[in-house]
Amino acid sequence: MPRGGHDTTDRMNLLLDLDGTLTDPREGITRCIQHALERLGRPVPAQDELLGCIGPPLHASFEELLDGDGTLAHRAVAFYRERFGEVGLYENVPYPGIADALETLQQRGARLFVATSKPTIYARRIISHFGLEGRLEDVFGSELDGTRTNKVELLAWILERTALDPRCTLMVGDRRHDIAGAIANGVEPIGVTWGYGGHRELLDAGAARLIDRPSQLAALGLSAVGSPRLYKPAAFGDTETQ
Repeated sequence: MPRGGHDTTDRMNLLLDLDGTLTDPREGITRCIQHALERLGRPVPAQDELLGCIGPPLHASFEELLDGDGTLAHRAVAFYRERFGEVGLYENVPYPGIADALETLQQRGARLFVATSKPTIYARRIISHFGLEGRLEDVFGSELDGTRTNKVELLAWILERTALDPRCTLMVGDRRHDIAGAIANGVEPIGVTWGYGGHRELLDAGAARLIDRPSQLAALGLSAVGSPRLYKPAAFGDTETQ
């Protein structure tokens, strides 16, 4: 299908965040942040103090850790990657039930894509390492220079590149950035509570629904397949029991 036109088939499309949604990268990300800060000669927080850095764009996280110093944050990203590219990306594990959920969705005809702020070069290696590539149509992420780390920009680029109809598309993620990217692009935002954002962050950001277990992913698109709909945020009480 040419770019710019919408896929008008009755298949459901899922855009899936990677970190905190498909896989748990706690060890790799926090250890690589510690490595970068140590290389800079800066104080090194404990791993538990760095969990909020899982999900947002990496440069922005380093800016917060480095008192807003963008130049120093750029150096920190380089130090981070010298460890992440060799070791850190494998200090990671798929959440229990994710592979089965993706297989079920695929069997039901859903189109599945990864949509991550992580550089595509790393995201593809992680997906391949865990044997998930056969369950996904494609993997979309940012560039090493920071292009498309913003989820609003990333999702707009994915929708244009794939010609997906936003009305038949869900964005599934664990952080407010995923929800904001979805809403800005007319995609229904689904929050997952097993990652690093939590109920309050996701609800405040405007998640239409929350799901608490990977097994619930398999049912996401069933009611919507064949019936395109416009996204309308659910009321608070409607989001707790999906």
